[in-house]
Amino acid sequence: MSGFDTATDQLLCEVRNRVCIFTLNRPEARNALAPEMTSALGRGIQWAAEAEEVGAVLITGAGSAFCSGGDVKAMGANNTSSKPPSPERQFQELKARHMAIGGALYQLRKPTMAALPGAAAGAGMAIALACDMRICSEKAFLTTGYARIGLSGDYGIAWLLTRVVGPARARELLLSSRRVSSGEALTLGLVNRIAGDNLMEEAALWASEFANGPGVAHAYIKDNLDEALFIDHPTAIEREADRLLKSRGTQDHREAVAAFAEKREPVFSGE
Repeated sequence: MSGFDTATDQLLCEVRNRVCIFTLNRPEARNALAPEMTSALGRGIQWAAEAEEVGAVLITGAGSAFCSGGDVKAMGANNTSSKPPSPERQFQELKARHMAIGGALYQLRKPTMAALPGAAAGAGMAIALACDMRICSEKAFLTTGYARIGLSGDYGIAWLLTRVVGPARARELLLSSRRVSSGEALTLGLVNRIAGDNLMEEAALWASEFANGPGVAHAYIKDNLDEALFIDHPTAIEREADRLLKSRGTQDHREAVAAFAEKREPVFSGE
């Protein structure tokens, strides 16, 4: 097994069957985000985006939680600092960190997935929403959480949540911070699947299906889906036609046509 060297025990990484698996590894803190972890995750996502051996990215959490969001205890310690950074410096650092994770995940042109063994709260929920798909255990739950600690939100959660569940539900979930069970999350579209007894086995198998798929076509599909949120129908048709012509020229398309004629499963190369 290979993978990205995270240089910290707070984030684990391995590549299996072309799936890059990142594991948030602070189980004693319910995988609350910490500077060392977020820095490594940001660098890891950038690496996975460019690595030829990676066809998909899967993010999960060690222990009983996916990610409980920001470290509230650390927030309290920071508030007692005698010389805090200037507001402008704090803003720039926050923006850079959030873009390196949430922004980079959403913009990644490879399929991405989050596997939720338990709580996905606050920024943890935002990171999960930035992925293309989410699978969770039956005992998992999601909560925006911000209002409960007097905060407004980060990592693009309002933007993401509005697109996943719609404006009305997004407003309710952000303003109330209520817990959403796995069953309700599936109904609302916050998760795509509820796993059986072995979450990671099922998640890794599902992710491998995308990781070994037609990589160029996947990237174009994500482009089409992203643009569908803000362009008109004629423009969508035009851009889809352009990308369809480009994908017709790929080795993956030729392989898929040959496999169809030969009545076998295609073996994609991502080219």
